[in-house]
Amino acid sequence: MFYRRKHYVVVNEFVESLNDLFTDVNRPNQLKHGARLTGRWMIPLGNGKTEIFAMWEYENVEAYRRIEASVRSDLTHRKKIQDWYASHGGKDHVFRAYIKEVRDEEAISVA
Repeated sequence: MFYRRKHYVVVNEFVESLNDLFTDVNRPNQLKHGARLTGRWMIPLGNGKTEIFAMWEYENVEAYRRIEASVRSDLTHRKKIQDWYASHGGKDHVFRAYIKEVRDEEAISVA
């Protein structure tokens, strides 16, 4: 199995917007293309920011690459993402004002 951790640090006032994007757009598209959600968590950081991360599971790294390519080439999904950014002042603004950190990392199971 291959596991991926998608991690964000966002300002607290943006948590609801990012969670709505995940629930309404990102999760359904990932699932549609074959990703499996292991879980999603939030950790208040106490400095006006919150860490949000999700763990995704794939059969192997090749399946991950295939699914990610399908997700990124889904035109309906891309339009929803572009519209979401536009509704929040544009992608550059979102990353300057609200999203302080993003990481997409392989997670290795030791169990």
